[in-house]
Amino acid sequence: MSSDFDKFAARAAPAVFVLLWSTGFVGTKYVVNNADPLTYLAIRMALVVVLMAIIVAIARPVWPDRTEIGHSIIAGILVHGFYLGGTAVAISLSIPAGLSALIPGLQPILMATIANRWLGERVTPLQWAGLVIGLGGVALILHDRPMTGQAGWGWFASAVSLVSITLGTLYQRRYCNRIDWRSGNLVQFAAVTVFFTVGAFLFEDRVVHWTTEFILALAWLAVALSIGSIGLLYWLIRHQAATSVASLFYLVPAVTAVMAFVLFNERLDAIAITGMVICAAAVFLVNRRA
Repeated sequence: MSSDFDKFAARAAPAVFVLLWSTGFVGTKYVVNNADPLTYLAIRMALVVVLMAIIVAIARPVWPDRTEIGHSIIAGILVHGFYLGGTAVAISLSIPAGLSALIPGLQPILMATIANRWLGERVTPLQWAGLVIGLGGVALILHDRPMTGQAGWGWFASAVSLVSITLGTLYQRRYCNRIDWRSGNLVQFAAVTVFFTVGAFLFEDRVVHWTTEFILALAWLAVALSIGSIGLLYWLIRHQAATSVASLFYLVPAVTAVMAFVLFNERLDAIAITGMVICAAAVFLVNRRA
């Protein structure tokens, strides 16, 4: 019975991860309507540190040594710091939630070009084809979207997110795989709390409107995203090749676009729907065994 449940959990984990990760873009749009982006992230990470500290106090996992703490800090700044910071800044600069998922959604292309060199993973021709097809699908999903406001800085912030989540995923797999996820995540979240707090004091007025919308979105992002989806991401990194994990990010723009259409009336047309189908096919190809 346990074996059947483990198999089901392993199969369901990628779908659950994509759904959770996609809600991050939607939730971020709600919170940045009520707070400066780095200020919100500092508050979110401080809350996550408290929650992770409780988990660590109860579970009492093995604590990382000095070298592992250093690796955890670097991985945390990459996976949480620049990635979440870039996404929040992009959305705060009026980039639509669906568009904000586009550039980080290109992660599989960047990942595949360096995973085989840094991690020794072989990317097959079929997987390369899937990666290229997925790129085309992402382009269709978010074609002809408006880029109003300070779109240039928003796109730059999204590009920072792409590079950081890619490098962070590779760094996590190479240097942090043997670190207990509970103690390792506590170190990472503590580091990015300091990172965002310093950023908020340097670059923002630290405005926060404690509306019901802000509190509910903050709670979801702290618990479901920072603890749930990040824990699931690291589990997937441990159990799957980096290229296969990265391919899941192709589905995030599609799912985010659907959510944004329902919640914010962001446009979703037949071409975008076609792009979603193409992205699903790309994920299938990338995850096929050689």
